[in-house]
Amino acid sequence: MPIDREKFPPLYRTVAINDDGLESHSYVPGGLDAPTSSPLNDRPGANPEQFVGLALSTCLNATLEAIEQRQGLPHTAQVHTIVEFARDYRGFQFYVTAQVRIPHVDRDTATAMVDLAERRCPVAKLLSGSANVTVELVDDFSPVEPVERQN
Repeated sequence: MPIDREKFPPLYRTVAINDDGLESHSYVPGGLDAPTSSPLNDRPGANPEQFVGLALSTCLNATLEAIEQRQGLPHTAQVHTIVEFARDYRGFQFYVTAQVRIPHVDRDTATAMVDLAERRCPVAKLLSGSANVTVELVDDFSPVEPVERQN
């Protein structure tokens, strides 16, 4: 169900630009300007997988920070998002796993905080309809091993 934009007008607006494709750069006028490159080559540059991971990690952790603050807790939440790029029947897809760690908070409280953060975080809400997106509470972050290149 779409949100009523008149009842809930934007509080902020930006534009992210890429005019030349993956092997170029993406930028926000007056802000971030990042060289971009395919994750399947050795050229320097960020890629869409990294941007998706950064967006979810940053937004979800900011939401957790607000929840911690409202509960009178120090901000200790950490979010690591693993984004994997894979083939599918029509081309390609992402598998996204956000791992949340909240030290010094009991498991039940942390679980409730993560559930609330998923329902409030704009990026998590945007991605929530995908079966390829998971947000999980962890005691320790999983090591992320590189994928062997297939030629």
